Order: sequence, then structure tokens, then C-alpha cells
Amino acid sequence: MLNLNDIIETINMIESENLDIRTVTMGISLLDCCDSDAKTACDKIYNKITRLAGNLVKTGCDIEREYGIPIINKRISVTPIAMVAAASGGDPVMFAKTLQRAADATGVNFIGGYSALVHKGFSAGDRELIESIPEAMSVTENICSSVNIGSTKSGINMDAVKLMGQIIRKTAAATADRDCIGCAKLVALCNAPEDNPFMAGAFHGVGEPDCVINVGVSGPGVVRAALKKCPDGDLGEVAEIIKRTAFKITRMGQLVGAEASKRLGVPFGIVDLSLAPTPAVGDSVAHILEEMGLECCGIHGTTAALAMLNDAVKKGGVMASSAVGGLSGAFIPVTEDAGMIDAARSGDLIIEKLEAMTAVCSVGLDMIVIPGDTPAEVISAIIADEAAIGMVNSKTTAVRVIPAIGKKQGEELEFGGLLGTGPVMAVNLNKSPKKFIDRAGRIPAPLQSLKN
Repeated sequence: MLNLNDIIETINMIESENLDIRTVTMGISLLDCCDSDAKTACDKIYNKITRLAGNLVKTGCDIEREYGIPIINKRISVTPIAMVAAASGGDPVMFAKTLQRAADATGVNFIGGYSALVHKGFSAGDRELIESIPEAMSVTENICSSVNIGSTKSGINMDAVKLMGQIIRKTAAATADRDCIGCAKLVALCNAPEDNPFMAGAFHGVGEPDCVINVGVSGPGVVRAALKKCPDGDLGEVAEIIKRTAFKITRMGQLVGAEASKRLGVPFGIVDLSLAPTPAVGDSVAHILEEMGLECCGIHGTTAALAMLNDAVKKGGVMASSAVGGLSGAFIPVTEDAGMIDAARSGDLIIEKLEAMTAVCSVGLDMIVIPGDTPAEVISAIIADEAAIGMVNSKTTAVRVIPAIGKKQGEELEFGGLLGTGPVMAVNLNKSPKKFIDRAGRIPAPLQSLKN
């Protein structure tokens, strides 16, 4: 039975506290589009995406209008293109351009899946796709790329880690005239989930259905507003408030996902119950941590506060949906979070503290602007550190850093929209990890990988 107070509370969350559905993402398998001829494969890909997702944007807008729930992005994720391109031996960039044509035709915000899964080594087509990423990101606008370089089960592919440091540098250079935007659409992952609806790491896993709808919710502003009403409660009370709020947020995601599934005739997959911030004032994960009692995000105590937030979000959200998945928890992308931006500008938030926070958040070092002269081996070492945290803790970690070509610490890049803006953060360049990275090979899986 509908409760009038709950309805009024939800309306207030939407109007005043930035509650929204961050994304409705349609996952599409392209395995049946493989063909020995690259052009034929691209035609199949375009036809399948436009056939299945042709009404995705319209359906999202209809639900948004009828229910009064903002749906910020409508997106598509596809089978890692390295697998499909390998069957034809064609130029991977041709596939990127095909995905862009499909994005233009369907009107979606992003298509994710220009990806390779190389956590245990390179198979046919993987290296070619990875090496094509700088060009692919420079000639497309709405395509996102990801590379899974490690997992708890397989260890870390350090050959791929070394290569990704170089690729990120080249991608920044290839899009330097657009504030290095290519790197904002590129992420290196460890333990990448196959059902993640959020970009840039979304791809449609090979174990997924032929087509599926996944939903990503948001709501940092709602959580902060709820905590404002309890200025003197102990941390146990704080956790309870977060859990109850996460439950309400996730129920809205469940409703939208089920409705989109029914209207599109596509199975409903999961709700990713992550708190995904935006650069808008009042929609910040950092401000939640500060509402808990921290004077500024990044000071001592930040990791503990984030750990509690992440855990409470999961505990509350998992009761609201029978299908929770993706990343689920709290994101800490620097340029996409107003509070993180302020903390980085003031110097209270540094990369080393962010790395500690990634051990307990949903993802990892996300949307961090670094000096343009940062060497490739240092970027590789940052990726290796994050992958190690993910591998040992059996969690997803990621690195999405943007070398700001021509800029130094204190200057800023401006991406606009959800990608936001951010200062160039300091990177430790006093000594070099080059010899360690050049050893390459593979870091073996940890003992906890032996679970059978």
C-alpha cells in the first residue's frame, strides 16, 4: 500500500536533493555478429544495436516524464570488441566508428565495450585493440574503452599494465586539443564486473544474456540531507540512516529497471546501487563524509568514514532489490564530485590518500588529473598499485587518470557535463619505478584465490 508520506518524501528528494537514476544501460551481446569479413561484422553490429536499442532513449524519456523521476543517461554496453574484431582480423578502429554510428542513430549518451580482457594474457585481437585505443578515442565522441588487466583469480598481467601506461599517455596526446578528453573515457580495471552499467568501465560480459537492462542509481545529496537531520547521533545511528536512505533510493531504481524491461521487452538484469556524484553543488560523496564530522574530505579519518558509508549503502540497498550487482557502493571520482574538487584544490586531498580510500570504495582512482609530463612508467605503476589492492581484497579497482598535456600542478582541465572539472594533482616523481615496470611478466594470484 502506498504511503502518502513516502510519496511526498520521494518528490522532495527529486526536487531538492538531486535524487536521480544515473543511467539505464542496455547490455547487448555481439557474439553473433562475428564474421570473417570486418565490414560484414560491422554491419551486423550496427543493425543489431539499432534494432534492440532503437527505442531505448524514447522509453527512458517516457518513464522519466510519466513517473517524474530524472534519468540522466541512457547508455549501451556491448561485448568486448577485442573478441568480435579478432574473428575478422580487421582494424579495430573500424569497429569503434561503427559503434559511434550506432550511438548517433540511437541517441544514447555513451556506448561502452571498446574493451579487452587480458587479466591472464593476450589472446587474438587484444593487443591490436589496446594499441588502437588512442586513435579510437580521438575519432569518436560517445565511445568508452576499458581494459581488465588483473583479477583475484589470475593475478596481474604486468605486460598489459606496462602497455596501458603508454596507451594512456598516447590517448592524452591524441586528444590534447580537447583537454585530453580521451582519457576520461578510458579505464584500466582489476576484477571488472560483467554487469556494470556505469561508464567508462561498462561492457557486456560473455556470461550475460543476449540483451539485458541494467540500472545505476545515485543520490549522494539525499544521503547528506538525511544526515543533516541527525547532527549529534553516534556512528551507529549514522549507519542506520544511510541504510534506510539507500533502501529508498534503490527501490526507485528497481521500479525504473522493471518498467524499462517491460516496455522494451528485454530481461531486467541488476540495480547498481552506487552513490554516483556529480559536479553539482549538493550532490557530493565528499560532502557526505564531511556531514559525518570530517572538516574536509582527505584528512585522517576519511577512509574509515568512507568504509562505513560504502557498507551501509550496500546493506540498505540489497534489501530493496532481488538483483543487486555491478559495482554498488560509493564512487569517489575527483573531477565529478564538487566536494572532491574543492578538497583537491585546497591540498587536503592527495593521490596517496585517495589510494588508501580505494581499498574501501566501489571503484578506485577515478577521474584524477595528473601533470602532463608524468612518464608512462609512473602511470603504469599507479595502475599496478590499484590492481594489487583489488586483487588482494577481491574487489573491483580501477584507474582513470588524465595526463594534462602542457599543464602542471595547480592548473585545471574542464570537461563539462558529468565529467566535470578538476585541478592537476601532484604525482610523486622523485624516484622512478621504471625497472620494476620493465620487468613485465605476471604478478601471481594471491593465496586467497584458491577457494575451491
